[in-house]
Amino acid sequence: MAKGEITNLSVFDVRFPTSLDHHGSDAMHTDPDYSAAYVIIETDASDGLKGHGFTFTLGKGTEIVVCAIKALSVHVIGKQLKDIVSDFRGFYRQLTSDSQLRWIGPEKGVIHLATAAVLNAVWDLVAKQEGKPLWKLLVDMEPKQLLSCIDFRYITDALTEDEALEILEKAKSGKAEREKYMLKHGYPAYTTSCAWLGYSDERLRQLCTEALEAGWTRFKVKVGADLEDDIRRCKLVREMIGPNNIMMLDANQRWDVKEAIDWVSKLAQFKPLWIEEPTSPDDILGHATIAKALASSGIGVATGEQCQNKVMFKQFLQASALQFVQIDGCRLASINENLSVLLMAQKFQVPVCPHAGGVGLCEVVQHLIIFDYIAISGSLENRMCEYVDHLHEHFKHPVVIKNASYVLPKEPGFSSEMKEDSLQQHKFPDGKVWQELASKP
Repeated sequence: MAKGEITNLSVFDVRFPTSLDHHGSDAMHTDPDYSAAYVIIETDASDGLKGHGFTFTLGKGTEIVVCAIKALSVHVIGKQLKDIVSDFRGFYRQLTSDSQLRWIGPEKGVIHLATAAVLNAVWDLVAKQEGKPLWKLLVDMEPKQLLSCIDFRYITDALTEDEALEILEKAKSGKAEREKYMLKHGYPAYTTSCAWLGYSDERLRQLCTEALEAGWTRFKVKVGADLEDDIRRCKLVREMIGPNNIMMLDANQRWDVKEAIDWVSKLAQFKPLWIEEPTSPDDILGHATIAKALASSGIGVATGEQCQNKVMFKQFLQASALQFVQIDGCRLASINENLSVLLMAQKFQVPVCPHAGGVGLCEVVQHLIIFDYIAISGSLENRMCEYVDHLHEHFKHPVVIKNASYVLPKEPGFSSEMKEDSLQQHKFPDGKVWQELASKP
């Protein structure tokens, strides 16, 4: 049982200058500096364990998320961890329903990113105290205990608690076998590391060659800035990876609805499995129109990395506006909210293919998708988890990829703890890395 009173919550603005090499560049985010608002939670428990969590940003604005986390800390410091765990739904609602702070949400934007960071740190601490990796902690929970972590407010017209219980109970069959399968084979991944929009053709060819040699069979290409350039680059990638490997496209919200349909129709010749974020991430009906128009080409619509909350996911599913659900470990409010989306996706029979990459997103989301396969969906059909080969060296327990699959984490926790040296070096603006960059002419 989790123990200890939470005595302190520290938060840091941590940034990595990835824009210098165009890592992460896409049609809308041309110069991202992968960053995190990073939380450390301490208790008075004698074991001295700490909870580490974060939310992901692209540099500027991280300081705003840090301020929001500090504002939420009044709901955390002084709490007994066992009381949080015994009423996780109540704790979640307390964080998301502060009668004044919710005005700058509710359950979206900066305040929701801050909530994710806090809850991620809490879950990391709980898993460490239980001596289990987070995915295993969730797998071992009884269905009713899992459901007690979820706030069903606003989604019962799509998924009731009884329906969620039925899904979890049904998934008990074959659960042990699926866990053994995961431990042996890992969870299938796809790579986004080869085809960032800012990469040269030479670099793209080199990275595709290396990825193919390493066993990758699923590749994502960033598109959306220039149609003729997209056609050229997609042709290059398709020729590199061959006709039988899988290609996905990602426009990162670049287009209007009609523009998206016209643009992707011209890229259909390259047989992409999906177009990701074709338009505004808030435009549910626009996504539905795009999905309907592209269905005859066999191209699905994927979205979720900037889907604000469970309510929007509910509506995307109700409107048949996406064919691939992309949860994110730091956009939604941690495990609690992601559980509700995984269960809704299962009810609507839409595969989940998480967004990852950034700084630490691969580390945390692997736990969710492994849990989903073992304890909810029981399927790997049309399912894969994104992988981006950046910044893993800064984590105490980085992801491990083998045979283009995520190897199951064995260490207790959420895999969210950064190395102390990395934290100190990359604190903004006074860490050594940023001080050195500031001193350059």
